[in-house]
Amino acid sequence: MQDSGVADLQNISTDEQHQSRLARVKIDDSWKLPLADFLLGDTMQNLRNFLAEAQQDQQIVYPPNAQIFRALNDTPLDQVKAVILGQDPYHGLGQANGLSFSVNKGIDLPPSLRNIYHELRTDLGISPPMHGDLSKWAEQGVLLLNSVLTVEQAKPTSHQKQGWEQFTDAVIDVINEHRQSVVFILWGAYAQRKGQRIDSNKHLILKAAHPSPLSANRGGFFGCKVFSKTNHYLNAQGIAPIDWQLDA
Repeated sequence: MQDSGVADLQNISTDEQHQSRLARVKIDDSWKLPLADFLLGDTMQNLRNFLAEAQQDQQIVYPPNAQIFRALNDTPLDQVKAVILGQDPYHGLGQANGLSFSVNKGIDLPPSLRNIYHELRTDLGISPPMHGDLSKWAEQGVLLLNSVLTVEQAKPTSHQKQGWEQFTDAVIDVINEHRQSVVFILWGAYAQRKGQRIDSNKHLILKAAHPSPLSANRGGFFGCKVFSKTNHYLNAQGIAPIDWQLDA
C-alpha cells in the first residue's frame, strides 16, 4: 500500500508539472484555467505535434505562430460580449492575423469582409473603412474566433480534423458556462452546428447565411441586421453596446 505522504508528494509534483506546462501556453490567463483540461490533454499535444511536423516539412502555415491564439489574447474571457465564429483562417499571403474575417491594414479586403461591411452600412449606416483590421471590435469584447486556428498556404481546410475543432468547442463551452448574456453570431451551417452547444436561455444566438459571395448572393445574409440586434440585446441586458464604427 502506497504511503499517503508519498502520494501527496506525487500529486504536488504532478500539479507543478501541469502549472509549468500551462505557463508555457501563450494564451491570456483568463482562459488558461477554464481550458486547462484541454490544454494539458492528448488532443492538444497531437495538435502541437501536427504543427511541428508541418514546420519540419517547411510548410507555410497561417497565421504566424505568435498570432494563432490572438482572438483569445485580444478578448479576455471576462470581457466577452459577443462571438463572431468563422471557419478557417484566410490562406493567402499576409491575410490571416488570428482574428476571424479580419486582415491587417494594407491587405486587400477579402470578399466575405466586403459583404460584412456592406451589411454594416445597410444595418447601421456606418461607412466602412478602407482597411480590414477588426481589432477595435476585439478590444471591445467581440471574440473573433475561427473554428480552426491554422491553415497551410493556398490549401483551404488543410488543417481541419486535426483537433482545432475540439479546441474551439471547448472555448465555446467555457463561454457558455462562465459568461452570461453573450451574443453568438453564427454565419453559415458550419458555425451554426457549433451553436448547438450554446444555452439559448443564457445567451442570444443570431443565425444567418455565410457572408462569402457564394452563400450571401443566394440570400439570407444581406439584411440579417446582426449588428443592431446585438446592441439592442446588450442594451436590454444593461451591457454597454459595441461601437461597430472602425477607424478610417
